[in-house]
Amino acid sequence: MSTDFTQPGRQWVIGACETIPIIPGLIKKPAIKKGICQRCGSQVSAKLPNQHFYCRACLELGRVVAEDWLVQNLQIKHWPKLAQPCLWAGQLTDQQSLVAADLVESLQKHRHHLVEAVTGAGKTEMLFPAIIWALKNGLRIAIAAPRIDVAIELFPRLQAAFDCSIGLRHGQTEPLKIEPQLLICTTHQLFKYCQAFDLLIIDEVDAFPFQNNEPLQFAVKQAVRETGSLFFLTATPPDKLLKAAQNKKIGYSSLHRRFHGHHLPIPRLAYCSRSQIKELCPAVVKSTLLKAERAGKQVLVFLPRIAQLPEYLKAYQRTFPKLRIASVSAEDPDRLAKIAAFREKKLDVLLTTTILERGVTFKSVWVIVWQAEDAIYQTAALVQIAGRVGRAADDPDGIVLFCYHRYTKYLRQTMRQIRRLNR
Repeated sequence: MSTDFTQPGRQWVIGACETIPIIPGLIKKPAIKKGICQRCGSQVSAKLPNQHFYCRACLELGRVVAEDWLVQNLQIKHWPKLAQPCLWAGQLTDQQSLVAADLVESLQKHRHHLVEAVTGAGKTEMLFPAIIWALKNGLRIAIAAPRIDVAIELFPRLQAAFDCSIGLRHGQTEPLKIEPQLLICTTHQLFKYCQAFDLLIIDEVDAFPFQNNEPLQFAVKQAVRETGSLFFLTATPPDKLLKAAQNKKIGYSSLHRRFHGHHLPIPRLAYCSRSQIKELCPAVVKSTLLKAERAGKQVLVFLPRIAQLPEYLKAYQRTFPKLRIASVSAEDPDRLAKIAAFREKKLDVLLTTTILERGVTFKSVWVIVWQAEDAIYQTAALVQIAGRVGRAADDPDGIVLFCYHRYTKYLRQTMRQIRRLNR
């Protein structure tokens, strides 16, 4: 399929021999300049067998070679000003409304903004007034999430809430034929944009693979217009953003109460000896799963390593033959289908890794974290995992079980932080 260079705000990498049409606002520059990749901002040092330099940092989006060109369409598109863009009939709480007002003010002042909101606070809904203002004023918006699961969950919610052109873009979607005014995407897709968005919202800003990923952060800065605003959303903000907020370099709002007003569930701690760990499914896990079965609750079981999933899956299926149990990881080709099946309550137990630690909502779910002392479970991850429980207004409670052999500083900090948030 030929490249459509007419799309404002897009950028493409083309070969040295390819030609581009004469279009207002279309510019061409070296894809690698002075040893720096112009698509991702990384230092280039790798060489092909023919001794030509290429960029490894953004290789998954297609190879960038020193002889290539980066083509950018910097033409400004005038998006429609929508009189009544919102279809959402819900109402924000008083605390949510205060945060929403802060965001509208930052957008009007072309200011960046950090929202620190506890899991289940309703961050998506708090964005609605700013999105409404943007659509009424003919602005373009993108909501980008580091993980595909979060983008997929956000899309139908935004599609139902707004009467505008809206699109979803991630590594497994077909190319968009027409660029929408409101885009939901993964952060990796931002490498395809330049000066495109008046409002760019980064959800779960501290999540892997976005945090500490300089190429992705370069893509974010390149995708937002110079007069645009960046909004950062998370329950566990990185120190760099908190410091910028404290120094008044960006706006800041916080909300430590869930939208339904109930507390975050306090995790239960279960010490497991080495012999219990070898059992794979010890008594404390069995009793929790049996209790969940009687209560009609689904259970997410978090394991620290993908390699553990097959062995544990067999053990759980053998122990609970009547339960519908599956496992899922980032490497699973059926990942999206399994998560959808769990959301539709076609599965009772889902063994998973940290891919489901944040950004996804399941109603009436309980959580077990196995080997919670593992280094992969730092404070932010444990807080986010605990936040999967009790998100529904009609079911605000539930069990969060941390099974550990060694009580780490992250477990201690997690317990302190959740209690502090509840206070």
